[in-house]
Amino acid sequence: MVDTLLLTTRSSVPSGVAYLRSRFPADGWRAHPNYGQLTAFWLHVHANLRMGSAQLQEALDAFRMDPCDPRAFGRRFAPGLAGFHQHLDAHHRIEDQAYFPKFRAIDPRMAIAFDMLESDHAIIHAAIERSLRSARQLLASLDAGGDPVRFAADRHAHDSGRLSALLVRHLADEEDIVVPAMLEFGERSVA
Repeated sequence: MVDTLLLTTRSSVPSGVAYLRSRFPADGWRAHPNYGQLTAFWLHVHANLRMGSAQLQEALDAFRMDPCDPRAFGRRFAPGLAGFHQHLDAHHRIEDQAYFPKFRAIDPRMAIAFDMLESDHAIIHAAIERSLRSARQLLASLDAGGDPVRFAADRHAHDSGRLSALLVRHLADEEDIVVPAMLEFGERSVA
């Protein structure tokens, strides 16, 4: 993977990679005749992932500001964190195994875009692992109270913040590639 395409270094997808983006600007997606249930569902899943990430970050930030009931925080936070990570992992697996190969077959020019998105998934997976490790450390520290909790919460805030930033960039870039492709070639071509 070319360094400029790595999720950790790019600020957007180059036009040569998202070559359909200029033909299908985002503000016209929903009005396009090929915009259907699959495209709407894809965008809905992405919106839910963004919202889930933001909610976890908000819960963690609130706890860091006022860690008065660590056990209650743990009971609320752990299931939400697990659900978010499972949802994200399942979404990426479906894309890698089912959808991305179909897009590649439609037009060979898209191969570099889907190589980039699969590389993103590997980088995000590593960030998930780091985030899970620090979340486990945070949850394990809740009974100790005081500085151990504060340090663990700060470490997890760093790791989850990094994951969130990578995810936000990836989702936007994926939409710039996938949605125009669905509009150009139709949803049936990948369903």
